[in-house]
Order: sequence, then structure tokens, then C-alpha cells
Amino acid sequence: MTRSAEAYERYRAPEFRRLLAAARRSLERNGGEIKGSVGLANPTTAERTAVIGITGAYRSADVRRITIPLSTLEESVRNTTGMSLRDVLERIGPELRFRADERTALDQARQRILDEGEASPLHAEHAWYRQWLAGLTSDGTITALINKKDTRLFSQAIRVLEHLCSRPSDSPPIMLPALADATTGDTKALNPGRGSLPTLVLRALAMARGIPLEPGAEARRELWDAFDVIVDDLASRVLVLNLPASGQGLGQWLTDAARYGTPFHVTLHQLITLPITVDLPTVYVCENPAVLRRAAGELGASSPPLICAEGRPSTAFHRLARLIVEAGGTLRYHGDFDWPGIDMTNQLRTRYQAEPWRMTAADYLSAVRADSDHVQLSGKAQDTLWEPELAEAMKRENRAVYEEAVADVLLADWKGTARAGGDGQAPGLRPRLAHETQAHAQ
Repeated sequence: MTRSAEAYERYRAPEFRRLLAAARRSLERNGGEIKGSVGLANPTTAERTAVIGITGAYRSADVRRITIPLSTLEESVRNTTGMSLRDVLERIGPELRFRADERTALDQARQRILDEGEASPLHAEHAWYRQWLAGLTSDGTITALINKKDTRLFSQAIRVLEHLCSRPSDSPPIMLPALADATTGDTKALNPGRGSLPTLVLRALAMARGIPLEPGAEARRELWDAFDVIVDDLASRVLVLNLPASGQGLGQWLTDAARYGTPFHVTLHQLITLPITVDLPTVYVCENPAVLRRAAGELGASSPPLICAEGRPSTAFHRLARLIVEAGGTLRYHGDFDWPGIDMTNQLRTRYQAEPWRMTAADYLSAVRADSDHVQLSGKAQDTLWEPELAEAMKRENRAVYEEAVADVLLADWKGTARAGGDGQAPGLRPRLAHETQAHAQ
């Protein structure tokens, strides 16, 4: 070792640790300038001895605080090592960080990002885009991207949004990997769990729809689907019964399944690649597949058209529900008498103007009396605006009633509907089958 290296090593000793840490804070705060003093509270004997050695001034053993001018420490370090105080601190590590310079650099980087965001044509065209950009600035997201050196993700997010907004309205849906490849060059860049980029884009899409960005894979798939981006078109599916439709392939399969009263699982892939038209005045919606199964087993082809949410509605469910409503059909929904079930009812009423069916206070109280289970309600209470008495009754009874427990009542209604149809076929199905019979005869 050289003499300066040997002398430099002595400053790694414990008695210099707090003193040099205070010196580091002072230099970083003052842009590297040697000015002012640093101090030690309640110094140890070793620390007091070290300071005496630096200053040449005696300090008594009972001293509570020692202060030393930074210039004196700088002079001592130079005399001992031949290096500046800053050099010694950076040799010990880490490098000094000058806060004022960092703040300036951060401000400049943040402004560059904002300039890029405002340069997009989306900024002038869409209020939701401006809201998204302001949100990223105010909540620290942009600062975090700068600190992680991930600002390219922001640029990619803008390209994704521009691509989606520039697609013609009659364009076919695009698969998520294809969208990612077209905008980032990486087919997996928008996959769930791939860092901040998918979240950045989905935050903007949620703002464009005027809804909060909800957690969960299905909620995110549905949000992508609202912009004709398909995440997983095979995993997402919806269970239906007696839902005849027109259209090659899927429309024919659904109509054939309805003829025999057999349940049918429709995938999102089928809904996208084999477009259908569902021309039915009323379609019932249940929450639990056990109810649909009973309808298939007991009513068969005479059951009214029925689709099942299977708990939380899938992207395929929502796409099919939109098709029904946009064609002029009405959804009549029944779900669990618990707070999540009421929340689901409210969501379907808001999105599709679905009519709650067999979900009155009288229905609930009758079910409570007949139900042998005594499951308490849990979760946040929900309003029942279609009948406020229902929420009041649920709060009073504090009992949940699940849909399968009232299946007998639901099937009794459907049996009545089937009898009203006259020939045993589901309403909306008979005219189509008659037409097809005539067509085959010709």
C-alpha cells in the first residue's frame, strides 16, 4: 500500500463513521462546498479521541456534543491522505449525490416526458387522455419511471393508445400479442405481470370509459375487450340454454342446441370469429350454473332463453349481453340475495338496463323463511334502487339466500312461461324454427 492508501483506510474505522456520515450529508446538501460545521451528539470515547486528533483541541470526557468546522476536517484529511474529503468519502462509497442537481435533473426529465405526452394528437382530442397524463404526474408515477430508468414504458403506452384510437371502427378485434408487437416490437410486452406498461395503458382505457381500474384478471380482460383487444379468447366463455341465433357456424350451433334444450358453452373466440345476431325479446340471466342445469333437466327445449353469469361475468358474457341488448332484447336477472349478488344486479342494471327478476323484498323474505341455512350477510351493504325495501329487509334479517335455494320458484315461473308459449317451445325460438322448417321443406 502507498502512504495515502494506508492513511485513507484509517477512515473506515468505527470512530470516524458518524463524523464522515455527517460530512457526507453536508456536502450533498451544499453541492460539494466545504462550509459550515458538523457535529456529534453523545460521542463515544473513541469518537472524542478522533476529533481531538483532528482539531488538536482537548474535549473533556463528559462533553455532550462535539462540533467541528468542515474546513478543519477537510484540512486534516488532506494532510493525512493527500486526498480531498470528497475523494475519501467516495472511496469509502457510495458516490456523493448532490440533491439540488438531482432535483434539477428530475424536473428536466419530468418536463421532457410531459412534453412528449402533450405532443400526442390524443392530448388535443380527448379529455380522458389529459386526465390520465395529469394523474401520472400528480401521483408520482412519472417520477417513479424516471428513477427506475423506465421512461420508455411511457412512450410505449402512448403508442398503444394512439394505435387503439386510430383503428377504424369497423376493424376486426386485435389479439393482445399482435397489439403489443405492433406498438412495442415485443409480443409479450402487454401481458399481465409484465411490469408497468399494461397498467399504464389500462389506467388510460378505464378513464376513457369513465370507470375505475378494478383489480383482477377478468376485469382487465373485459376492459381490453371494450376496446376490441382480445386477451384470451379461449379461456373466456359463457354458459347458455335455448339461445337461438342467426349467423354461420355459431348461430347454427346455438339454434340446434336450443332445438334439443341442451346447455351450450360459448367461447369468446367463437363470438369474435363467428359473429351472430340474437333477436330475442327477453333473455333470463341467472348467477349459478346449478339453476341453468335444472332448467335444462326439467324444462329442456321449453325453457325460456337463459344465460348464466357463473359468479363473476366473463368477457364472453358481457360481449353476448351487449349483442342481446343492442338487438333490442331485455335481460331479466336473478342472483344471490347477498351483498355481492346485489352489487352484481346493480352493475347489470347500469350497463344493460337489466330488469331484476324475482328480487323483491317479498321474494327475499319468503326465501329466508323457507331456507334452512343461516348464513349471515357479509361485505358492504348495497342499495336496491329498484325496490328500497329489499335492502332494508336484508339488513334487518342479516341472512344470505343463495340462488340455488330458490331454484324451485324460478323454475315454476319458467314453466308458466313455457305453457304461455302454446307449443312448448321457448318464446323467441318458435318463429325461427318454423321458418327453418319451411326453408328445409322448400
